Amino acid sequence: MKRYDMVVVGSGAGLMVLEEALNQGLECAIIEKAKFGGTCLTKGCIPSKMLVYPADFIREMERSSRIGITSYPPQIEWNTISKRMWGQIDFHKKIESNLLSMPNLTVYKGNGTFTGHDSMAVRYEDGSPDDVICGDKFIVAVGARSFVPPFEGLERSGYITSETFFGEKFPKKPWKSLVIIGGGAISMEFAHIFSSFGTKVTIIVRSGRILSKEEEEISAFTAKQFATNGVDILTDSSVLSVSKDQDGKCVTVENRLTKERTVVECEEIFVASGVQSNADTLSLEHTDVQLDERGWIRTNSYLETSQKNIWALGDVNGKYQFRHKANYEAMILSQNLFGSEKKEAGYNAVPWTIFTHPQIAHVGLTEKEAQEKEIPYKTAKNYYSEVVGGIAMGYSKKDEDNGFIKIIVGEDKKILGVHIVGPQAAVLLQPFVYLMNEGYECGKKAEAFADKKGIEGLRTLCPHLGTYTPIRDSMVIHPSLNELTAWVFEKLA
Repeated sequence: MKRYDMVVVGSGAGLMVLEEALNQGLECAIIEKAKFGGTCLTKGCIPSKMLVYPADFIREMERSSRIGITSYPPQIEWNTISKRMWGQIDFHKKIESNLLSMPNLTVYKGNGTFTGHDSMAVRYEDGSPDDVICGDKFIVAVGARSFVPPFEGLERSGYITSETFFGEKFPKKPWKSLVIIGGGAISMEFAHIFSSFGTKVTIIVRSGRILSKEEEEISAFTAKQFATNGVDILTDSSVLSVSKDQDGKCVTVENRLTKERTVVECEEIFVASGVQSNADTLSLEHTDVQLDERGWIRTNSYLETSQKNIWALGDVNGKYQFRHKANYEAMILSQNLFGSEKKEAGYNAVPWTIFTHPQIAHVGLTEKEAQEKEIPYKTAKNYYSEVVGGIAMGYSKKDEDNGFIKIIVGEDKKILGVHIVGPQAAVLLQPFVYLMNEGYECGKKAEAFADKKGIEGLRTLCPHLGTYTPIRDSMVIHPSLNELTAWVFEKLA
């Protein structure tokens, strides 16, 4: 039975910790049962953006007459779009090839399950005998998967999820009609993509509105834009059953308030009802690792689990499901394992963007959350039509798609939350993330230097003022053009 200094389970953000471990000269193993690169590369944010950008382009063409340009209906070359997307996914082959050639690293292509506190079996789909290995340290980064509700007839009728869409069920051409079950980020992005490509899209949402984690006015604004683009949204609706015949698929829906039933016909069904933890694939009952009530691995601010030689990062710890958050945790964990002092992960300024149309960006509290926390606050809005840049893009006060920024600020001028809906929302949001992290870092040291005065006092309190440190230590929305400016600092000699 071979023993390793470190075993990494999962090849997404876990690769960042693995790289540092190898740089330290440790003998390592990595276990991955699917394509290398994790959800983001193989079935998530990166390939989806290869579809989102063409969809954005189509929507911009549709409104270009406002700036004096008349464009003809676009000709969609699905094969070209698909080829660009698969080109990104296929990068997993290069990652695997590089890993196989690395010294001090053993690659196991199977499913890792714990057999004890420091041992793990690797099981293979082809029926090959299990490999059993031991490790001094285990880094668990196995992510999450789509949650599929047990709707009557769904399994018989067939459906897709984000995993199978970027796999064996990828369509040869855009569907004529599509039902999307769920009202979150994945639902919104795919509704935007396929409605732009000419698919008749119907969204079924159990709650009273789409995007329930966003500001209510942003949710309403987005719903209105979808309606303008021909997307039907059925809110307060439950799926009763699904059926299939020679003409296609049917979804029977009941309004939870009126009890009225509707049958929606479609060519395909996309289930985007949230995600569930992959921790249940690890046989954690053979360890002392604790899970929360929803099955996510419990970790503290140092990414430590309840067992001293196991750490968990990324989606599997249940603290936001974003690749940039996982990258941030990998950076923190690498520092804690190999640096001179331990550092706590902070989640005070976790940003995200929903790459739908219009684009939506979010960091910090919503107004409702500020009210629930009884935090005194003020709000302000500014619309695209109120600045020259927005006017140049064709926005006017009367336009229904005139997006806006909403800020929520505390009594001490502290930024509590920022919410943007409209073009380039991700780029516009990122500076606020840096500002919020600057204040967070300074605030932690304030008491120790309370007697310092003037600029020198501030420098003592926060030596990183005016440096790129807050950028380096912040989560950068992925994938967005913000990475162009944020990552340039990594190339400093």
